[in-house]
Amino acid sequence: MKFTKMQGIGNDYVYINCFEESVEDPAELARKVSDRHFGIGSDGLILICPSETADCRMRMFNSDGSESQMCGNGIRCVGKYVYDHHLVEKTEFDVETGAGIKHLKVKTEHGRAVQITVDLGVPEITSQVPELIRMEGKDYEFIGISMGNPHAVYYMSDIDGLDLLAMGPVFENHERFPERTNSEFIEVVSRDYIRMRVWERGSGETYACGTGAAASAVASALSGRTSHTVEVELKGGNLTIHWDRDGSGHVFMTGPAVEVFEGEFDITNL
Repeated sequence: MKFTKMQGIGNDYVYINCFEESVEDPAELARKVSDRHFGIGSDGLILICPSETADCRMRMFNSDGSESQMCGNGIRCVGKYVYDHHLVEKTEFDVETGAGIKHLKVKTEHGRAVQITVDLGVPEITSQVPELIRMEGKDYEFIGISMGNPHAVYYMSDIDGLDLLAMGPVFENHERFPERTNSEFIEVVSRDYIRMRVWERGSGETYACGTGAAASAVASALSGRTSHTVEVELKGGNLTIHWDRDGSGHVFMTGPAVEVFEGEFDITNL
């Protein structure tokens, strides 16, 4: 099976062009290819498929095989792939996801996509602002935001010192979140700049999470900590998030997408 490895500020996935390939068991394939010792190595698997309602369809699977509705860094890479590989011939197009149809705008250099802006739609507030939660005998405050997938945003003063390997599973699997949740840990630097670490459900700590950056920007503006346009610094790089709160209500994410390499994966051992 042919594949393409791509990354959006370090959030890396294996991409399969299902206009040409067929995947019978994507959950098992995701587990195999994501393994960084015995597979290709990635945060998960993304299938680029035909769509009856948009220019293409994206299906995203975490490294544990669970399927998620949406991935912000992943959809930017989908945008780059379909443009660079001529599956679409325009710089603005739509991608069908489990969280609905998303509109993409591509910035090009020398005929290739280098930066993509994604309209992530209207965020949904899923908690009190803020809401108190207790974990392992300690109280935390979070703001719940859905960007088509669930996020819980926490504000802390020293995110670099957090032991996410220990904390992450506890936050992800708390009974408050019956379907598990992505957890964002935020340090506010200024009115237009925040720093973020993320624990993604099904994948663990990743270098970046696009929908998590969007959720964190919304939560920060909603709670009065920042303006409606912020730069979000993640381990793998920066994203620009704009929440058009007083207009359409939509959230727009802008950032890079990079094709790393292409190859073939032997699927006979699945």
